Amino acid sequence: MATTDVPGANGKISEQLDAVVIRFCGDSGDGMQLAGTQFTNVSAVFGNDVSTLPDFPAEIRAPAGTLGGVSGFQICFSSSDIYTPGDEVDTLVAMNPAALKTNVADLKRGGTLIVNEDAFEKSNLSKAGYESNPLDDEEALAAYQVQKVPMTSLTRDAVAELGLSPREAERCKNFFAMGLVYWLYQRDATPTEEWVKSKFAKKPELVEANLKALHAGYNFGITTEAMTVHYRVDPAELPPGKYRKVTGNEAIAFGFVTAATLAGKKLFYGGYPITPASDILHELSKLKNFNVVTFQAEDEIAAITSVVGASYAGDLAITASSGPGIALKGEGMGLGAIMELPMVIVDVQRGGPSTGLPTKTEQSDLYMCMFGRNGDCPLPLVAPASPADCFHMAQEAMRIAVEFMTPVMLLSDGYIANGAEPWQIPEMSSLKPIKVSHEKRQKDGEQFMPYLRDEKKARPWVVPGTPGCEHRVGGLEKSDVTGNVDYSPQNHQYMTTLRANKIAGIADFIPEQEVEGPESGELLVISWGGTYGAVRTAVKHSIKEGLSVAHAHLRYLNPFPKNLGDVIKNYKKVLIPELNTGQLRMIIRGTYLADAVGLNKVQGKPFLISEVKQKIREVIEDK
Repeated sequence: MATTDVPGANGKISEQLDAVVIRFCGDSGDGMQLAGTQFTNVSAVFGNDVSTLPDFPAEIRAPAGTLGGVSGFQICFSSSDIYTPGDEVDTLVAMNPAALKTNVADLKRGGTLIVNEDAFEKSNLSKAGYESNPLDDEEALAAYQVQKVPMTSLTRDAVAELGLSPREAERCKNFFAMGLVYWLYQRDATPTEEWVKSKFAKKPELVEANLKALHAGYNFGITTEAMTVHYRVDPAELPPGKYRKVTGNEAIAFGFVTAATLAGKKLFYGGYPITPASDILHELSKLKNFNVVTFQAEDEIAAITSVVGASYAGDLAITASSGPGIALKGEGMGLGAIMELPMVIVDVQRGGPSTGLPTKTEQSDLYMCMFGRNGDCPLPLVAPASPADCFHMAQEAMRIAVEFMTPVMLLSDGYIANGAEPWQIPEMSSLKPIKVSHEKRQKDGEQFMPYLRDEKKARPWVVPGTPGCEHRVGGLEKSDVTGNVDYSPQNHQYMTTLRANKIAGIADFIPEQEVEGPESGELLVISWGGTYGAVRTAVKHSIKEGLSVAHAHLRYLNPFPKNLGDVIKNYKKVLIPELNTGQLRMIIRGTYLADAVGLNKVQGKPFLISEVKQKIREVIEDK
């Protein structure tokens, strides 16, 4: 919905919109991630609900001007609740021909296309595979409102008096693009101006250059006769409280630090850098004043075994990786499982197999996390639904690990990890406590039993050196209660069953599955992980269109909520959209004998709302 005001004193019309989708795209050296991040920040400060989708190449620096080197950042900002970064793009900012070619198909008909026309010269056109300049093809671009802006030369003019080299001057053009889009959508540039002054405080010439470029872009919007309309999106009516923008990786880090604070324990992180999980290490390393210790290991195996050691020593211990690293950690996770030590392993999933698609999202590690260890070795699996939800689910993973003395896996994905949304900062008093209890000194003459269990089948957690609590640990099979090495067939059968029953019993201590929509009907759509936003929005739209459909989003994947089977039976059909070839569908079918249908996508991209809506209608109408 849009409303239009009369022209102002400068002849510009201001039009009000409910929601807008913008995408900045250009060469991986053009600063598009920075432009998108800053636009997100100013929109969040203004009070809009925001959802973002960064998209960048795997190569550290792909050849400039090539299709493979295009980096993009999409943001949806709205005056109401939103759950995805949007399907179609309203405004596309393309800094070179390659960016235009790889992104223009996503620009909606009638959308605004802003291009840096200075970059459309022969060399760049050739690299992008154009035989002629697409900006001269009026028929091809007739569907869009095209704004050809000589950003490079205007940026150079804006900073000419500062004595920068041509290369330094050109690098400011992303701020020119930001300024122009800030004008187009009536954004207050103050947060960006403050960020520039802080970021480049030791280089005042760069502060002045970037600010001049930012203001030049904004003023270009005011003065150009080519752009007669600009837009406003009112703040969203969010619940009262203190908010900040947060990415999934940031929220995971904050969640674990909060868990350690709630438990009154040191937090140990042992990890090896890998895309897209590395930011968890980066964030935690900034928080050492909260009793956090971070250790960058030489490889993934050293990382997981350091976590096993830290947990044995009595600390809250975590690690994070992506698919290739999780595969290497498998034996260490099995060691943690047979020793029954609390720890959390975060898998920020990406496209696979092997190195696969390092910077693209996927949900294809579910089988590996559920089954990918030698022997019968079930572990609890939890999965956040959104960037902000990572804060809660990190604490929940740690709570389960401590209460049940077991490694726990937290499954995020690249879409959640790099995406951002507003997060309401909670009061510490509102958070669920995490109770840690270490076995105390034994009475004289009393023998310590390291595998004597409580009502949750959890064994005692002992800090090494506790008098009277000396005991044997390791990867060999244990005898229950005593913890002695025991290879007997009956004991192995018993211990294997006991460990599995302990994990299955967690279902009695997690929330029952909730359903959004009718409690029974034609179709239940089950989702997990980062598909939440697209599925929730698609189901809401479908209900408004009169379809009998409901949505169940799973945050607990092993064990499932204990009422999930009954929920599934209330619907005639089940649809499971996921960014893999049907892994959750196979598990649901095997567990509940439900004839589930899949919607599967493995393109390194999240679902579009329209894709899920189309499949919902198709499944319901298929008699």
